[in-house]
Amino acid sequence: MRNTEVDVVTLGESMILFQSYNQGALQYEPLFTKSLAGAESNVAIGLSRLGKKVRWIGRLGSDPFGDLVLSTLSGQGVDVSHAVRDEEAPTAVYFKDFKRYGDPAVYYYRKGSAASRLSPDMVDDAWLEGAGHLHVTGITPALGPDTAEATRLLMQRARALGLTVSFDPNLRRKLWSEDLARKTLLSLIPLCDIFMPGDEEAEFLLGPKEIEEYGRAFLDMGPKLVAMKLGAEGSIGFAGQAVVRAEPFPVDRLIDTVGAGDAFASGLLSVLLEHRSELADGLGEKPLHEALRRANLLGSMATQFKGDWEGLPTLAEVHGIQGGHKHVTR
Repeated sequence: MRNTEVDVVTLGESMILFQSYNQGALQYEPLFTKSLAGAESNVAIGLSRLGKKVRWIGRLGSDPFGDLVLSTLSGQGVDVSHAVRDEEAPTAVYFKDFKRYGDPAVYYYRKGSAASRLSPDMVDDAWLEGAGHLHVTGITPALGPDTAEATRLLMQRARALGLTVSFDPNLRRKLWSEDLARKTLLSLIPLCDIFMPGDEEAEFLLGPKEIEEYGRAFLDMGPKLVAMKLGAEGSIGFAGQAVVRAEPFPVDRLIDTVGAGDAFASGLLSVLLEHRSELADGLGEKPLHEALRRANLLGSMATQFKGDWEGLPTLAEVHGIQGGHKHVTR
């Protein structure tokens, strides 16, 4: 296993999120707050808060929104030294609408963004220098005409250089057709060591099956470990012959579900990275259960805060919660 200076590299699009200040309907709300958003940067921040060294790779416009992305990520301890600024294309934005039943609706304005112009010829081995792991999602392949092949090439280069790779399908139906999404996502699964779909994403990819059938089917495609998010039922992991279920953490107040999957990924990876050398031979049930439990905890915490990453805990806070310790506030 290679020596590392950076625990994880993430590749993806970071955007600016606008949310109504009073959580009213978008068409009537006069005031908005702005913050950073993006699946891969959410994971980067989550892992950084859990004590991991993380490098974020992405393309941004040469605009104030791009400045905000870089200052926020660097302020959270994430290495942004390989981020590229595009003089001709903007940083993407999106709006979140809370005035709905169930999950908030999101409206993307990312077509033609700097990130959508990512192509295979831009992929650079320097992005992976000194790193032990690469994390990607199924969002980046959907952004532009060449982004899927760029993602595929980076996953291939990572494995050739000895990195482990995790892949969250993170299905976004608004970004591409269902046929293209299914074909592309399935083609990327054999290039990862850790695959982390939700149960609805598993059904989208393989059709209706029992949960255990999904796990075995995905393992047969090449990953060494499959971690499935089951919502209110917690999660289940598959590694070799091991099948491990982890109970969910109760949610006191459900405020915003967006970003919960990214929080799950950062919690899962923060434990699995401590066992990278064991992945090839099959991870044991104990570390797998520990990873799933932490993932469930972070996923539940993310839903209790407004924003995609603001509620992510530090490692000390995680240990305190799992140990049942009460935090002294005054």
